[in-house]
Amino acid sequence: MLDRRGFLASSAALAAGVAFRNPLFAQVEKAPASLPDAKLFDQNQDAYWGELRKQFLIPEDEIYLNNGTVGSSPAPVLRAIFDSYNQTEKMDQQDPEDYPIWGYAAWNEFRDPLAEFVGCHRDELALVRNATEGNSYIANGIDMKAGDEVLMTDQEHPGGEQPWQLKAKRYGTVVKKVTLPKPVENAGQVLNLFDQAITPRTRVIFFSHITTVTGVVLPAKDLCDLARSKGILSAVDGAHVPGMMQLDLSSLHCDFYSASPHKWLQAPKGSGFLYVRNEVIDRLWNTIATEGWDEPQLRAERFQRIGSSNVPSLAGLRAAIALANQIGMPRIEARHRELGNYMLAEMTKRGAESWTSPDAKMRCAITTVNVPPIHRMDLENWMWKTQKIRIRGGEPSKLRLSTPYYLRKKDIDRFLEKFDDYKNLNKLA
Repeated sequence: MLDRRGFLASSAALAAGVAFRNPLFAQVEKAPASLPDAKLFDQNQDAYWGELRKQFLIPEDEIYLNNGTVGSSPAPVLRAIFDSYNQTEKMDQQDPEDYPIWGYAAWNEFRDPLAEFVGCHRDELALVRNATEGNSYIANGIDMKAGDEVLMTDQEHPGGEQPWQLKAKRYGTVVKKVTLPKPVENAGQVLNLFDQAITPRTRVIFFSHITTVTGVVLPAKDLCDLARSKGILSAVDGAHVPGMMQLDLSSLHCDFYSASPHKWLQAPKGSGFLYVRNEVIDRLWNTIATEGWDEPQLRAERFQRIGSSNVPSLAGLRAAIALANQIGMPRIEARHRELGNYMLAEMTKRGAESWTSPDAKMRCAITTVNVPPIHRMDLENWMWKTQKIRIRGGEPSKLRLSTPYYLRKKDIDRFLEKFDDYKNLNKLA
């Protein structure tokens, strides 16, 4: 039987052994300390993106085509998280009243770079955990009466739709939907659908900037302008946009915008933001209340006051923004479009039915195709368990294929080769 000293020694040895065997820190340290020289991009783009691939912990033999669900945080982001934990968990802050807790501070050192990145003022931003939390703030915080309507698409994520369904069940408000074509042909088609569905009871237009179902990039500015012209509030679920495309909230003319930077910006999981246009901040009620909830001078900051939470995730978010800025969002967006177009062209060559918009402005880094008679879960399981290729889709035969910037053409070609193999093996060709 171990005495206390022996138990502690054994526990320490066990912990050290676990830490020694855990390759995470070693992998992060193995990643290049700096990004590839910008000159390499001009000389050899494939080599440039191949060097950036080394910043990710995804094994060399694995292909990841599911940023639409969640991204992999690269080494600079992970280092920032680890460094922040090392700093905060020592509990040696100079001010005796300074503790490493998120939820009772402005955190402008994190909001300022985010505001610059997304094109707004920091007082219009609240640091939340994801788009779902932001959407819930919006749906629960807007005053609406029984019979008042929110108008949305039939392609909303549950984290966007369900807050409004809760409000409808509790208060008698009404959720109305427009059905988007698969694929959406052009922006005018979307605008007409919304315009025709607006009634005198419509109080809010809610839609995804990029939908989770097909990845179509909706005409956000035009929809927000339509709403404003009719005195209707506009709320946008932008979960997929930061890090995939350039974003300028000030020119979008929306009243509210939520996002999950853990997808395409590859920020830490549990880091998100809520944008509330300054002119409508005082129209949104807090639905999580702690110190500061009733202080209008705090502006959007009062929506991030939720109690203790995770400061290192904010350090990781800031590092993810810095990485995207260093690479350049115009370059990243162009790469996303290039890879998405390549994937779409190759899948349609193979007879897939495209649910991706034929309008190049309405698609980016998500390719969605329908591939009957293939059952997507059978394919998804086979791809991962036998080929180490991660995909995502929907029942029965939809594939939603994400193409993040660090993906190499040879990775897409390998997926395409295995897709062909699967069809041949199952006599589906």
